[in-house]
Amino acid sequence: MQKICVRYLVNASYYTRRLVLLAVDAIMLVFALWLSVSLRMELLWPSLWNVFFWLLWLVPLLSLPVFVRLGLYRAVIRYTSLEALWVIFIGALCSSLILVAVLLPVGFRGFPRSVPVIYLLVSFLLLGGSRLTFRTIYARMYSGRQNGKRVLIYGAGSSGRQMVIAFQNSAEFWPVCFVDDDKKLQGRRQSGLTIYAPQEIERLLEKYQVDLILLAMPSARRQRKREILRLLEPFSVEVKSLPSLDVLVDGNVSITNIQEIELEDLLGRDPVPPHQDLLASCISGKSVMVTGAGGSIGSELCRQIAAGGAKRLVLFEQSEFALYTIEAEMRARWGLALEIVPILGSVTHKRRVLAVIKAMAVQTIYHAAAYKHVPLVEYNPIEGVRNNVFGTLTSAEAAAEGGVETFVLISTDKAVRPTNVMGASKRMAELVLQALADRGERTRFTMVRFGNVLGSSGSVVPHFRRQIQEGGPVTVTHPKVVRYFMTIPESVQLVIQAGAMGRGGDVFVLDMGEPVRILDLARNMIRICGLSVRNMDNPDGEIAIEFSGLRPGEKLYEELLVGDNVAGTEHPMIMRAEERMTAWPELELILTALDDACREFAHQKVRSILLETVDGYKPQCGIMDRVSVSLEEKMNADTWKPPVHLVK
Repeated sequence: MQKICVRYLVNASYYTRRLVLLAVDAIMLVFALWLSVSLRMELLWPSLWNVFFWLLWLVPLLSLPVFVRLGLYRAVIRYTSLEALWVIFIGALCSSLILVAVLLPVGFRGFPRSVPVIYLLVSFLLLGGSRLTFRTIYARMYSGRQNGKRVLIYGAGSSGRQMVIAFQNSAEFWPVCFVDDDKKLQGRRQSGLTIYAPQEIERLLEKYQVDLILLAMPSARRQRKREILRLLEPFSVEVKSLPSLDVLVDGNVSITNIQEIELEDLLGRDPVPPHQDLLASCISGKSVMVTGAGGSIGSELCRQIAAGGAKRLVLFEQSEFALYTIEAEMRARWGLALEIVPILGSVTHKRRVLAVIKAMAVQTIYHAAAYKHVPLVEYNPIEGVRNNVFGTLTSAEAAAEGGVETFVLISTDKAVRPTNVMGASKRMAELVLQALADRGERTRFTMVRFGNVLGSSGSVVPHFRRQIQEGGPVTVTHPKVVRYFMTIPESVQLVIQAGAMGRGGDVFVLDMGEPVRILDLARNMIRICGLSVRNMDNPDGEIAIEFSGLRPGEKLYEELLVGDNVAGTEHPMIMRAEERMTAWPELELILTALDDACREFAHQKVRSILLETVDGYKPQCGIMDRVSVSLEEKMNADTWKPPVHLVK
């Protein structure tokens, strides 16, 4: 019968529900008043009702309009919360005061004066209890406990309690228990659920047939989340989390806040608070240009530069679509608060770069423009060298001629003892800036070297996630390959601070933490999705991991330093590397020869120059550019002459 009534109310129209609730509340108020007098007189039907019987219909009649005014019937009963109960209490208090107001003119005349107080409590219990009863029945009928995911909530704090309430009104989830690190809470019950210790998780997963573990700890440090995820590694159960408190601005959480585990929690560390003076030094009140502004690093640089109080932000980008995207984002976020100048152009065109610098009175340049994808640069080595080496050279020379104060090159760990053209070309770019700084230019040239960033274009993390969503297999290049990882915002923040510390010709290295084994990363990503790895030991697993082999130019591990000569700085996560440089007169001759070799498409000559100039360069594969190699073979034939545009 109860379920029939609840189902009728759920499916009824809005006005029908209001009329039904008004009728129910009227009956509850009549019953509350009769019960209050009966409790006070200790009689089932006191004789005073022969005189005051009119109160049983007058008090509810006067009280219901007050309830309507308080909004008691605008709230959805199945979502009754503490705030709704407070409104009910106010309504019961008003009804009690109405009772007093009605009795005052007749002087009570034997009516017990304590009845209004009893009536306040009884009416509140009946009105609130009826709504909570409805919510409980609704939760049992519609919470999907047969089909919904069984959820173990890790964290019995405020966020965990809020999630229980949200889950009780959901057909998708069913909370079954809490787990919390606080020993004082363990063994207690909260929101109807038992709180257990983390050591019992394996037993709880089997006991409750848990489908999902929710990390309800938005205030927890990243290191603590990482420890919890390591604890959960052996179990093939889906793990999700709530975002951090800086996202939950009001502190309230709901089902919509549930998200995938952030790989920052799986791989990263707690970021070190930035030095505000370093952040502002090269940005605040200045005209700043970012080359490669539409890339992963470049776009984040633009965001933080805008937030750092720059006077003008020049977006220099070769890709029209990338430039359009970052400009639209910047204008939507900053509007007229920041002068934003979108510039289409290539960093290899010196006159274009110099014209922009002079016209925009650029004071700081962050040079993020580069070809960074190792296999693609290996397949297109001449273009990689021209963009990475000569793009840096022309931009740096234009900066010097244009009076730029600071020029910061975004470098890479692949520049250390490189096995690929991309890394060798980036090390050549570093040598260019070191030589220009040694030449005595007024512009401060600084380089910042770091490893892989999470979420960048071509990053392994979104690639793995996409493969898992498609059912696998997840492809790993080699079982022993390891990489350094850092979040894009953290790396860019450190780049800006490092650039402010440069004296000229500095090579800064970011502390990337511990290297991550890519195979372990793949396994962990599969597990936190609630799936198991299919292998010899577990042939029934859902997702297989396959090894595709190292791609052209890749190596098993990356390094951040060429030598061991490194010094600390005022920032604990930024180091200054002291590495060999080449003086400008000598490097100028090398660059001239390299430029000639690129113009002639002389791949072997380009490789020879890189081998002689870049310390530790050991190509991992042969020359992969099939088009240019074929062209070079034809150019060596006596019967073939190159087109005019190729020999200019």
